[in-house]
Amino acid sequence: MKQSMVCVLSLLVMGCAIDPAGPSAWRGKVTQQLPLLGHRNWIVIADSAYPWQTSPGIETIYTNAGQIEVVACVLDAVRKAPHVRPIIYTDAELKFVPEENAPGIGAYRDQLKEILGDADVQSLPHEEIIAKLDEAGSTFHVLLLKTVLTLPYTSVFLQLDCGYWSAEAEQQLREAIPFVVTP
Repeated sequence: MKQSMVCVLSLLVMGCAIDPAGPSAWRGKVTQQLPLLGHRNWIVIADSAYPWQTSPGIETIYTNAGQIEVVACVLDAVRKAPHVRPIIYTDAELKFVPEENAPGIGAYRDQLKEILGDADVQSLPHEEIIAKLDEAGSTFHVLLLKTVLTLPYTSVFLQLDCGYWSAEAEQQLREAIPFVVTP
């Protein structure tokens, strides 16, 4: 509920109109693809300078929407989905981008922090995240939602994991199975 409110509030604050005829194309794509996505798939909410990647599994959609709006709405949808949960990554560089070089970056960081709430967010250098994404895109589907934001190092990466099976449960299962290796 809180995420839905944030999504609606960000629409109003960002001055984006809500299409009364139905969801915008990117919202429809998220709604359509989320049931098909599972662990090892990714959803990326990217800034406007994010490159159009050529890995076969990476599908890029231009949203014509604000970054905060898209992050809030996608996170809300993923958190409501019973079959997946997000592992959230942000660029480590984001913490160090100075306001004088990127006016508005401080406000963006504050808004993003509010939307992410108490989620465990992993911060890695941008190139490391891109390498993970590129590797995943060679085998698994990646939905990349490109926004209109013009601030550096602001992309938010959601690596999807199983929503009903934890890493701890998987580890316990692996330890309980007596694998026999034969030459």
